[in-house]
Amino acid sequence: MINVQNIKPTRSELIATKRKIKLAESGHRLLKKKRDGLILEFFKVLTEAKEVRERLNEKYKIASRNMMEAIALDGMAEVKSLALAMKNANVDINIRNIMGISIPEIDIKNLKETMEKRGYGFLSTSIRMEEMARSYSELLELSVKAAETETKLRKILLEIEKTKKRVNSLEYLVIPRLVQQAAIIRFRLEELDRENIFRMKKIKQKISGA
Repeated sequence: MINVQNIKPTRSELIATKRKIKLAESGHRLLKKKRDGLILEFFKVLTEAKEVRERLNEKYKIASRNMMEAIALDGMAEVKSLALAMKNANVDINIRNIMGISIPEIDIKNLKETMEKRGYGFLSTSIRMEEMARSYSELLELSVKAAETETKLRKILLEIEKTKKRVNSLEYLVIPRLVQQAAIIRFRLEELDRENIFRMKKIKQKISGA
């Protein structure tokens, strides 16, 4: 609700208010474009996240099956020994800017190193152990990819909500209030003009009567 008493009925105030309206309308258009762009990006990443999640679930089943076979045929001790021989893999995280959002991107090239570099060799393991290790290595890559896409998804969704609130605030609060304020100033200025005209007529009548 506008407090009429706080509005200055001057032409300079009317000009300033019109400028604010133009600025608010320009910001509103830009924010709508940003919101629409973010929504498109959200659905693109959502599709990617679903695909990665499906692949992850499938790869988990394969890796679990390979581990059960290795345990049954090579023994738990061998599987544990292989697990202890594995070296930790480092990942590099880069930050990419998407429409003002800082999105983490994980470089998984270090996860794709050959098995010999990961701490064990072919000569000391069976084919089953090799398959198990390979499937879990692939599972790790997909787990990292899933974490990346789902983090990206959450960040984009939060930014969409923030942008929608700003768009709605401008559209339903700020711009209507400024338009109303400009209308009040215009009305008051017209009133003042009419009063001045009426006053001038009175002065002329007095002068003519004199």
